[in-house]
Amino acid sequence: MERVTTSIDDLRFFHVVAASETLTAAARELQCSLPVVSKRLSALERRLDARLVHRGTRRLTLTSEGELFAARLEPILDQVHELEDLVTHRSGDLRGAIVVQATLGLGRAHVAPLLGEFTAAHPQVNVQLRTSALPLRPHRREFDLAVHVGTPPDSSLRMRRLAKNRRVPCAAPSYVERREMPERIEDLDDHDCIVLRENDGDFALWRFGDARNPRQVRVRGRLSSNDGDVVTDWALRGYGVIMRSEWQIRAHLESGALVRVLPDVPTPAADIYALRSDDVHVPRRISELIKYLAARLPERIAASPGKR
Repeated sequence: MERVTTSIDDLRFFHVVAASETLTAAARELQCSLPVVSKRLSALERRLDARLVHRGTRRLTLTSEGELFAARLEPILDQVHELEDLVTHRSGDLRGAIVVQATLGLGRAHVAPLLGEFTAAHPQVNVQLRTSALPLRPHRREFDLAVHVGTPPDSSLRMRRLAKNRRVPCAAPSYVERREMPERIEDLDDHDCIVLRENDGDFALWRFGDARNPRQVRVRGRLSSNDGDVVTDWALRGYGVIMRSEWQIRAHLESGALVRVLPDVPTPAADIYALRSDDVHVPRRISELIKYLAARLPERIAASPGKR
């Protein structure tokens, strides 16, 4: 049987395809025409004798073979890049590209400034930040590093805690004066709760307690949004109770613009993590970025005066 040979250029080509939403987007990234991308993809599939991408869908979807191929080629490309850098540049400086994904609020407020500082200290590193309210899709290889709040959605990801955090319920003093302070979790059923529609989870299910004694309650209200700043602003205007991360609303609690609701009821941790794929080889530029975020993010959050 003839041995199949796949070039590094083929791996780089399919890496772009696998990370793209459509073949058109891949063509744009590769700076070539759609027919060229389609023809090259078909040639690669013939050479491997395996279908890598499902045809006939509006969004690019990988087959199981395509997902396996994409997952295994990433560490290979990273090692090739580092070997090229080692041979060509022996200074030991960090080099290469990093794709970082983060949630909208955290990405804007803290991750983006820290990435700017990191690239200023390492001029040969290029960073692309993608902020999104959508859930992580590790199998699509859309990021080298993700900064995520709360329990990671995929147990196959390696994680490192960057900062401690938890979500707490709170409301404006004007709302509490008008509606009275809830005394029990069950009392939230009679209150206007403003929900944040994050990811694909059950956004109307608020969790309390800890790992040994978890509790949850389904809340309801007339206002909801996928924008955390909008939800916080509604709460500041006295429209209802919100459940938000401490890093986002601590300044409002300290100023008195918001007050803690059910202060004697614990809430589970929603720590901030750096997530990456479970690869044996981790490029030094990525490991150094994780170390930098772990060192700088907690102090930045602690020193943040808030947005208002």
